[in-house]
Parts: sequence; C-alpha cells; structure tokens
Amino acid sequence: MSRRQIHLALHPYGVGGPGQHGLWKDPRVAKDASIDIRYYIDLAQAAEAALFDALFVVDSQFINATYPAHYLNRLEPLTLLSAVATHTTHLGLVATASSTYNSPFNLARRLASLDLISGGRAGWNVVTSFDTGTSRNYGLEEHLDYTTRYGRALEFVEVARGLWDSYEDDAFPADVERNLFLDPSRLHELNHVGEHFSVAGPLNISRSAQGQPVIFQAGVSEEGRAFAAEVAEGIYAPGGSLEQAQTYYRDIKRRTAAAGRNPDHIKIFIHGSPVVGATDDEARRREQEIFDEDNDFGRNLALLGRSFGAYDFSVHDLDAPFPDVAHLAERGGRTSATAIIERARRDNLTLRQVAESLGGFRRTPFVGAPDTVADAIETWFEAGTFDGINLAFRTREELDRFVDGVVPILRRRGLFRTEYTSDTLRGNLGLPVPVNRHAAAREGVDASRVAS
Repeated sequence: MSRRQIHLALHPYGVGGPGQHGLWKDPRVAKDASIDIRYYIDLAQAAEAALFDALFVVDSQFINATYPAHYLNRLEPLTLLSAVATHTTHLGLVATASSTYNSPFNLARRLASLDLISGGRAGWNVVTSFDTGTSRNYGLEEHLDYTTRYGRALEFVEVARGLWDSYEDDAFPADVERNLFLDPSRLHELNHVGEHFSVAGPLNISRSAQGQPVIFQAGVSEEGRAFAAEVAEGIYAPGGSLEQAQTYYRDIKRRTAAAGRNPDHIKIFIHGSPVVGATDDEARRREQEIFDEDNDFGRNLALLGRSFGAYDFSVHDLDAPFPDVAHLAERGGRTSATAIIERARRDNLTLRQVAESLGGFRRTPFVGAPDTVADAIETWFEAGTFDGINLAFRTREELDRFVDGVVPILRRRGLFRTEYTSDTLRGNLGLPVPVNRHAAAREGVDASRVAS
C-alpha cells in the first residue's frame, strides 16, 4: 500500500491581501500584479512544474479605501482562471464565488465552463460573504444574517449540482445518419423549488471529464462545519497551533463520517506561508523582516473592522475599553468577531490593545533551512493536522526557494508526488467522479453513495 501523500496548492498574494500591508512596496512585486494575467500565468506554470495540485484565488465584492491593496484592484476569479487554464494542463483551478451574491444557474454555468475549458480542473470555493457592505452593491437594504446565509449556501450547492447533471455523459451521439445530435432522453430539467431558489433548468452545458467542479469551503463556525460535512470535498482550515489543527481535522472527519460520507473524500488544507533560507537563522531573520514590513497599526485597525462588517473603529478612543459592537457580529464574520469580543472582555483590553494583538508577531512552524521546513511539514502531516497545505509566498523568488529546496526533500521521503497521476483536479486529489444522478437512477444505483 502506497504511503499517504501531501497535497500542495498555491494562493497568490498579488500586491498584498489581509495582513500583507507592505507587500506592494516590495520592488520585486509589480504594482499592477493583481490585475496582470501574466503574473498569474507565471505563478500557475511554476506551480504546475512543481506538480502542485491547484491554484487558489480569493475574492470579495466590497471595498472601501482602507481595504488591503490586493482587494482594491483585482481580476474576477473565473475570468482570471479561464485565461490561466489555456496555459496549463494539470493544475487545478479553484475560484472563490459567493453563494449569497450570485444566482445558481448563472454561477453553475460559469463554473461548468471553466471545468470544460480546463479539461476537468475546476474547483469552487463556496463563501457566504461576511463583508456586509456587499449588500448595497446588489440593491439590498442589509446583509443576510448568518443562519440565512448558510441555509442559502447549502441549497445553492444542491441546485448547482443538480444543474451540472442536466446532461448525462452520453447525451450527444451527434449521429449524422440518424439525424440525431442530442438524445433527448439524456437531457433533464431540474424543476427545483426551495426556500431560497426556484430554478427550472436544464443547464445548457455538458459535464466535464471530472463530472462536476470540486466543492471547497472554509467555514469555522458550527454552521460552517456542518455545511462542510454535508457537501465540501476540500476545506481551507483555520490552522492555529498543531493541537488546534489536529482538533479541527478530527472534528471535520468525524462530522463527514456521521453524514454518511467517506472521510477520505474531504481534503483539509491548512494555510502555510513558509520562509525558507540557507540557514535557520537566516530564515528567522527574514520572518522578522516580513513582520516589520507589514506592521502598520492603521491598516491593522481597519482590518479589525472587517470582522464587524467593515466597521470604522477609528471613531472610538483607542485607549478606552473595547467598544460594544456585538450587534455587528451576526451579519459580519461572526466566529472571528465573537472571539475578539470575548477575549477583549475577559482580559479587559482597550481597542488599541486588541488591534495590536491582532497584528502581533506570530511565528510560523514552516520557517528555516529546507530540511527544517520539510521536517516541520512532515511532523504536522503525520500528526493528523492536514491533507494538504495552501501555500502563500510574497514573491516568485520565495516560491522558487520552497520548490527548489523543500519539495525535493518531501519527494525523497515519499511525501509528495513525482508525477501527476491524472489530468483532472479530482483525480489528483483522489476524489471520486460524481455519478450522474439520472444515469444512476436508470441503473438502480444510489448516486449520492457512489460520489461520497
């Protein structure tokens, strides 16, 4: 039996997302990187040459002037990844898209298009959007509450999966002699009527080589974990300490099994920002330099506001007790906001102290010479904290340092692939191809069991 192996994905920073406040100033980073498709193609091709599983692109649909540099001016993920698809052949392409601010038919069609363009390499990171200001960009008075957003997300995924099964795999005989392009018995309407959506279907696009895009999710709350156990095939986990990562990993796998699914068919990725140097001391010095480059109190204060619906904390006295903003948590990032409020109350912290603590220096375990970083990755992997790492590097040079120094060590230890085993994202992640529900029904097979 072959040894279990690590999955690696790449999360490009552009000119700097949350916490990377000084990245745009780095002379190695083009000031228009976040809107330059060549930047993404270059990184994607480097990741593919290293045999990574996927390129992961984040997104949001609300900004103000205090938002991170990358958020202010960036490409729409599905458009971006469709372009990247034509310059890669094996790398998975995972786009973030909101279930709160999209319609199922339209998004299902766009994701299916990426899946076909890429030959079966598309993934969808389902988010419910915690930026409350997004509602005003869609003509709504206010952002949906937490429970409603997750209920909508679950139904959204169910509808999308139903639409992706509109055509059976043999729906297009294209038989000239019989004058039969489509076999109409292989085309199916959805006729979904639910709490949040009414969608007739069918979708006017066929299935890809991997059947359907891979569903990713990043929930930490009780609702998020329950949602993941029901429908997710990949998870972007919160990370934290080794013990915290172990606890989260075990909880998700347990919930997945309880939902009647195979726990091996949900891949948990933790975030990792390795810093690789010639020596451990050199890497640690660089880690400190990165913190110093990004340590901007004003930006950290603005970043704190995102968990509370882009709330402007600058209107408060910084040295007074943390303000009472609990009412903003329900329609924002409830899990993170609640944790901030509870800690501030428990430790009697001022607003300044909360903002400083959120931007404080935290060591990452994946820092050091190549052997040191590889050792840490192996320790965490064998301890049952992740199936994969969603890697983020500030520059192309730092990605190359990891690929050239750490990846060969992981390969020698049998922890990372030496070649791609599939042309699809599902294949490389070891996930099953979902059986078309209509074909399964005709054969008397439970499609949900086959795909779980």
